[in-house]
Amino acid sequence: MPLIEAFACRLVIIDFQARLMPAIHDGARMVANARRLADGAALLGLPVVMTEQNPAGLGKTVQDLADAGPVVAKMAFDACVEPAFLAALADAGDIVVCGCEAHVCVMQTALGLLARGRRVVMVQDALGSRAPESKQAALGRMERHGAEIVTTEMVLFEWLRDAGHPRFRAVLDLAK
Repeated sequence: MPLIEAFACRLVIIDFQARLMPAIHDGARMVANARRLADGAALLGLPVVMTEQNPAGLGKTVQDLADAGPVVAKMAFDACVEPAFLAALADAGDIVVCGCEAHVCVMQTALGLLARGRRVVMVQDALGSRAPESKQAALGRMERHGAEIVTTEMVLFEWLRDAGHPRFRAVLDLAK
């Protein structure tokens, strides 16, 4: 099915961390879009998994996202190296991914998931890197390997599928 299947979906939020975000190009907008995704997931009862890269060095998740879901701490750039991360995705169908940095931890995690035969959907307006060209190169590489590239609003409305959905109004408010 080409549309994102909400019933078996997981939202993965990678490394939106306090010490990293000031260096991220358009970082505030990336965090705001990740928050919209997390709020949409919460409204629809979809699980969220977050990661933190070397939290002792890069700090904890930014305050705006701190309550979005459970956190898997990691040292490897590819979160798939962590058994707890893979366990959190064990029964997931579609994996919707946002985070930082697009060309390092996000890309390596996406490629790790793709290598394991998972469907990976990258939310390009909720992915950050220090340099825009690094993000663009990462998006191109992930797409060449099978990741789908979408936007925050595409995800929110695919999760709903229908204006008759009981949570339509609440999710619509997130899109405004």
